[in-house]
Amino acid sequence: MKKIFIPFFAFFIFTLFLSAQEANKEKYYSFIADSIVKSALTEQNGYRLLGELCKIGPRLSGSANSLKAIDWAKEKMKNLGFDSVWLQPVMVPHWERGNVESAVIISSNKYKKKKLSIASLGGSVGTDLIKGITAEVIEIHSWKELSEKKNEVKDKIVFFNIPFDNSFPTTFPAYGKNVGYRVQGASEAAKHGAKGMILRSISSRNDNVPHVGVMHYTDSIPQIPAIAIGIKDADFLSEALNRELKLKLQLKLSCKTLPDAQSYNVIGELKGTEFPNEVIVIGGHFDSWDKGDGAHDDAAGCIQSLEVLDLFKRLHIKPKRTIRCVFFINEENGSRGGIAYGEYAAASNEKHLTAIESDRGAFTPVGFMVDKDSLSFAKISSWGKILERAGIHWVKQGGSGVDVSYIKNAKCLIGYVPDSQRYFDYHHSANDVFSEINPREFELGSAAMAVLVYLIDREGL
Repeated sequence: MKKIFIPFFAFFIFTLFLSAQEANKEKYYSFIADSIVKSALTEQNGYRLLGELCKIGPRLSGSANSLKAIDWAKEKMKNLGFDSVWLQPVMVPHWERGNVESAVIISSNKYKKKKLSIASLGGSVGTDLIKGITAEVIEIHSWKELSEKKNEVKDKIVFFNIPFDNSFPTTFPAYGKNVGYRVQGASEAAKHGAKGMILRSISSRNDNVPHVGVMHYTDSIPQIPAIAIGIKDADFLSEALNRELKLKLQLKLSCKTLPDAQSYNVIGELKGTEFPNEVIVIGGHFDSWDKGDGAHDDAAGCIQSLEVLDLFKRLHIKPKRTIRCVFFINEENGSRGGIAYGEYAAASNEKHLTAIESDRGAFTPVGFMVDKDSLSFAKISSWGKILERAGIHWVKQGGSGVDVSYIKNAKCLIGYVPDSQRYFDYHHSANDVFSEINPREFELGSAAMAVLVYLIDREGL
């Protein structure tokens, strides 16, 4: 009996010891999480840095402003005392909007000379600035309708009028339904002889500010000018077309594509004290469209990523693994920064443990999406109670982010997910300015990512 009892008793004591050890670890990690949240919310260093960055203005790839911002970021990382800071050269597309963007109704006595609120889509060709393009407008509500009316499209301006679908509880599925019209609409319309394309802005806000974004041409199809129109003017144009089927518009656009330009990813890191060859990447894309400040998309994601490293330094946390902040250039119209870093990661001798991307705005934290490795997902999910201290309510499997997706050798990829309800009020528009950033929401995002990075750094994946 004693021979059975003694091993059992020893096992029981050992189990109690392990349980106590785990409880103490969770208690300590919770203390660190609370310290990170408190520092972020009370000091708001990241929010102040975001304000500085946004004063530079929008940062479209290839622009002078983007280079100013890159220099600013490099110096800030150095001033914050990161162990290493460097620029990774990347050649990027260089498209310019120019100063002329005009869409005027010219055929109607009732609406004649009515100017519409429009903006060229990124990558669009321009027009002759004297004559412009003059054509009747045909309203289209789906790809199916375009196919059905293909014989009516020739020499007209196709107006894709597809409202934002508010039936979804989150907004990204609605964006996903409509974004194909922005990207492919001009070529699909030109396939049937159209002279131009107008897109109802992909926006959840009922205002008259056009929302832009990238569009692509198909090499075998003629290139026609493509614009976005504000929601109120989209509704106006639709109503006017119901009254006057032969309504004509004149478009004048000065946009053009220039040769590729030299640009850079900005990279800063804290070196790991125990496993320096294991790398945790955290970042966002540094370029933005040339409307507003690009505050939510994606200056906020970049500065939140930078603040993760800064929080470690402010709280005197020495990372076991290397924590690397990457400001990826050119996500909006080419993803060349993400591609370049992915190639670097594949060629290096480093082990990329994970890569976390923030590119959904600076709103209240909700969760993390974990891509790829199911074992990593299970481990991250087990930290739920600690992550809740920074406002994270769930961890789910799903997509991560455009730029980190090119890091093919990472064990897992993670996307930071804030609340999405207001994101498409601002996305790719003049609405996206620093004054629309809530400091508490922004800082909670920095804290949430810092807590996750801390747990990965301490526990591995």
